[in-house]
Amino acid sequence: MPVHLNTAGAGLLEPAARAAMAEYLRLEAEIGPYETEERYVKVLTDGVYRGLGDLLGCGPDEIALFGSATDAWCRVVRGLRLRPGGRIWTTPYEYAANLMVLRTLCEETGSELVVVPTRPDGDLDLDWMRAELDETVSLVSLVHMPSGAGVVLPVAEVGRILAGSAAVYAVDACQTVGQLSIDVGAIGCDLLTGAGRKFLCGPRGTGFAFVARRVWDRVAPSFVDVHAFDPAPDGTARLAVDTAVRFETAERSVAAVVGLAEAVEASRARELSGSLGAEPEVFAALDATLAAAPGVRPLTPGRERAGIVAFVHDRWPAALVRAALAAQGCNVWEAHGAHTPLFFSPLRIDHFIRVSVHWYNTPAEIDGLGRALSRLADH
Repeated sequence: MPVHLNTAGAGLLEPAARAAMAEYLRLEAEIGPYETEERYVKVLTDGVYRGLGDLLGCGPDEIALFGSATDAWCRVVRGLRLRPGGRIWTTPYEYAANLMVLRTLCEETGSELVVVPTRPDGDLDLDWMRAELDETVSLVSLVHMPSGAGVVLPVAEVGRILAGSAAVYAVDACQTVGQLSIDVGAIGCDLLTGAGRKFLCGPRGTGFAFVARRVWDRVAPSFVDVHAFDPAPDGTARLAVDTAVRFETAERSVAAVVGLAEAVEASRARELSGSLGAEPEVFAALDATLAAAPGVRPLTPGRERAGIVAFVHDRWPAALVRAALAAQGCNVWEAHGAHTPLFFSPLRIDHFIRVSVHWYNTPAEIDGLGRALSRLADH
């Protein structure tokens, strides 16, 4: 079996999630899809929302389900009713899809997109944020951890800076839900999005958002759906729910949602036992191994880091490094600088290798990665 060092792409599916999905699909084939959905109504209309609410520290009524984390973030942020002529803050670590939405919002509202500066070590300049915050800041968008580097941004500190301001605060936690403990109340955000498929180890095709009740009226649903609205004979619609389900659409992979519910329960159990994410010694071993590997140049911004380490090789392009490591049983990923353009473009890095670890990785596996990299240097 290969060593999976690509959880930042997609984690290994939780066994309970795989079993639940298989049973759901078996039952669909036996008694019918709608009929199976009726049998799982408690999980689909309550259980998965309650589980995610417990995981994120919010009520189940503030959870909405989507097809991916990007779908969740783009649909909710794209629907924000922002006042014209303001400022939108982002960071050099913003994901490309999010950045494109922010650019669109700026074009539509006449707002200015401002990139929060970083200190020489890669951390955000919080003093700059404190000094520059005023009533013109309408939206602040942070990734908790970028997909191309393991820096953990200080989302709770930023929340304290923004407290009492008029800015909507959005956090993309795609790479941290299931890896780090998250409490939206402690963060102070209005929106937080996550993926089922990454460190939560749920199925692909699942994502979710915490949308604080206080901003519901400031977000226009991307379209009106019978999932949450009652149609009238004249074609008008009346909101039928008093939850964040108003931002969802009716059609979804029901089997995947059932699997997501199981993955959430498994993640909550690990958090309670103190084993959420990779063991500290595993991440420390990864850091040390890449720092010592011949020809490897790690990309490690920030003082607080976890889960993900990126690197470039002095002699070999990323595609060949990935292929060579795969041939030796190590799953890593060739990532694209264009996916985090504000960070990687100034470094002139188009492609790099991303290595990510989770609870199922061991120090022995990291030793194996080190040996594989040493053999690569011998060629």
